[in-house]
This record gives sequence, structure tokens and C-alpha cells, in this order.
Amino acid sequence: MIADYRAARRALGVVPQELVFDPFFSVRETLEIQSGYFGIRDNDAWIDEILHHLDLTSKAEANMRSLSGGMKRRVLIGQALVHKPPVIVLDEPTAGVDVELRQSLWAFIRKLNRDGHTIILTTHYLEEAEALCGRIAMLKAGKVVALDTKHNLLSRFAGITVRLVAARVPAAWRARVLREDGSVHFVGLDRYADLELLLASLRAEGIAIDELALQEADLEDVFLKIMGGDARAPALAADN
Repeated sequence: MIADYRAARRALGVVPQELVFDPFFSVRETLEIQSGYFGIRDNDAWIDEILHHLDLTSKAEANMRSLSGGMKRRVLIGQALVHKPPVIVLDEPTAGVDVELRQSLWAFIRKLNRDGHTIILTTHYLEEAEALCGRIAMLKAGKVVALDTKHNLLSRFAGITVRLVAARVPAAWRARVLREDGSVHFVGLDRYADLELLLASLRAEGIAIDELALQEADLEDVFLKIMGGDARAPALAADN
């Protein structure tokens, strides 16, 4: 790839996190110029499809300066796709966009993946990673601390989470608290039998339960355990 850098560049589509754009052109012109960088002509049909999937058709002739931040981000994604690269790198593609746009982008990303594109996505939204990614790497202090399929990561942390609404958590269970928000505490259990032990501790300390519910572990629980240095955190897996 070093020797044939043109082929390497053509194989990649990159969406940067920063909003970088040329203020002198319309949306369609921006995509046509980007196509020209790769020697592609007469791809109006593909540009129309990109505009449609990114909900930019009505903005096709609008100047880039007139677009909102969310619209500009859509154009950046369109620029990365005009030459139909097999590998697409998305750096925080939904940062700062509204919920409706985020959902439409998720749908388009899934379609690209189904069509055979490899998607490399960086995101701080764990629900986004869980919804879109089949293989996940987690970084801590610039180092990869977990790398595995989503299924394997969730399986290795297949414990139970208790959503407990109470004034506090018993002292003996503080180390098991995954996260909390005021009086809402999320406590991790290894097995269902541990629930009775938790209830016994609550009774022993006279802590009233306002609400209690069980739920399966999700990617956020996995992330918190790994970042917290949980001894059960999965080792780096490079062979999956």
C-alpha cells in the first residue's frame, strides 16, 4: 500500500470529527469536486443516492456556509462515500447531532455495512457502539484494554444488574456498585442467589427499598468494569 498510495487512498473514506468544509460551493458541487479528486466523473446517480440517504436532497443546491452543524456533518459523510471505498472510517460521526439525525445515520451505516463496506467507528456513545459494532476495542489512557466481539464481551460479563432505588447501598456492597445517580444505584451480581444476600444486607442496615428491578448487563456495564480494573475483565483478544 505504501508503494501504491493512490490505491490506498481510494480504498479509504474518512469522516473527521471536525467540521471542515469549503464555503464557496453548494452541497452537490462539494460532492462532485470530491469525486474529481478520485478521477470519478458522471456519478450523479450515486451522489443523488447519497443525498437521499443523508436527507440532503432539499439542500443539494444550498451553499455550505448556510448549513447547520448537523447538515455539514452529513456532507462530510457524503464526501467520504462518493468514491465507494471498501473501508470507511467514521470519527465521532454523530457528535453534536440531534436524535432524529443520529437514528437516520445509524440506518445508513447499517446499510453500508450490509452492502460490504467495512466500517471503523470511533464513538463515546456506548449505545451507538452496542447498536452498530460487531467487534469492539476499548481504550484507556491511550492503550487498548479490551478487544473482542460484542457477543464475547457481553458474555464474559454475563452477570446480573440490580437497579435499586434507596437512600444508600449497604457498606458491604459498595464495591459492587456499577454506577449511581442520586438515589438510583446499579449493583452488579454474579448470580441470582446473590440477590437474597443483598436484600439481607439492606434489612440488616434498615435501608428501605423504594424500587428494585433486575436487568441484564449491557455494554455500559462492561465498559465500567473494564475501566475500573475489574479482575474479571477480558484479556486482549486478537484472534477473533
